[in-house]
Amino acid sequence: MFRFERLRVWHKAVELYDIVDGITCKLPTRTAFVLADQLRRAALSVSANIAEGSGRETTKDSSHFFTVAKASTYEIVSIASVCERRGLITVEQYQGIYGRAEDIARMLTGLKRVPANG
Repeated sequence: MFRFERLRVWHKAVELYDIVDGITCKLPTRTAFVLADQLRRAALSVSANIAEGSGRETTKDSSHFFTVAKASTYEIVSIASVCERRGLITVEQYQGIYGRAEDIARMLTGLKRVPANG
């Protein structure tokens, strides 16, 4: 088993991607080429960077990837906000994404403090 597979934050990030993908698949075609695509890529980036960071040899290297994952989490919230303001997703969908993103960001902050391969 890889280290990232033992991390709760990685599992939460994969769940967030599943939610984002499910929502964006239902968006209008025109939107799918811009907002939906960027939202999906940002969501996928979170779990991918957690996985990559967990495989790094030094805390500094790991921390860099966890920082990128956290930044992608913020990107998700920003894009979801635009989608909600335009009526592309519901307030409830936005709040669900926001709450999960908030949890992930908090967990990533804590993970950055853990020594590499720790």
